[in-house]
Amino acid sequence: MKTVLITGASSGIGKETAYVYAEKKYNLILVARRKENLETIKKDIEEKHKVKVDIFDIDLSKTNSAEQLYNKVKEANIYVDILINNAGFGLKGYFKETDIEREEAMLILNMVTLTKLTKLFVQDMITKKTGHIINIASTAAFQGIPGMACYAATKAYVMHFSEAIALELKKDNIKVTVINPGATKSEFADTAGFEKTNVFSKAPSSRDLAEFIFSSMKKGKINAIHGLKNSLLSFSTRATPRNLLVKIAGKMME
Repeated sequence: MKTVLITGASSGIGKETAYVYAEKKYNLILVARRKENLETIKKDIEEKHKVKVDIFDIDLSKTNSAEQLYNKVKEANIYVDILINNAGFGLKGYFKETDIEREEAMLILNMVTLTKLTKLFVQDMITKKTGHIINIASTAAFQGIPGMACYAATKAYVMHFSEAIALELKKDNIKVTVINPGATKSEFADTAGFEKTNVFSKAPSSRDLAEFIFSSMKKGKINAIHGLKNSLLSFSTRATPRNLLVKIAGKMME
């Protein structure tokens, strides 16, 4: 039975992804800050789906948290077949006004920790000549977004990084998939300060995205955009002047 490690697994997309993989009979390693949430999810999944669930309560927005998590997994003698770098958050506000410490934590979580976890676990996968890395980016990756400048930039990094290493690791039989969801109903909007933004009012559920993540993995996709509307919008960015794209994106987030 294969094991999947999911970061940001205490709620929203990460939690629903855990349930989807458990239903497909994967063992789980769930990682998040909120230990009580993880314990509740672990108990429920193990009772319902009869799979093994390990939990680690670690704040992945802290420096060296990736190494801490990797070492804990190795100490537990668990091999990770699939790594899902889902943990991340956004921050709403103009760059001149946002809190730099909160911004730094976002940069560490969205980019640095994701990169380190990929680097650490992919070495084990290369040894066994099998494995899959799934990184959660966003349709925000396709253009800059006024009022969310750093977040969009982090997701552009995740997308470009994932596409590049997907080709690098192909000869090692390691697959890489980057998922680009649009607005999704989860705790993300509340954390980022977008709970009253129109773009989230008709957003798909976290469960819908979780099922998309699993199906994209099974299909071996490199870049998977969630939803037909988002796919069309992403395709249209190729023909639209970039300064206009940024203005449109800013208006959508108001």
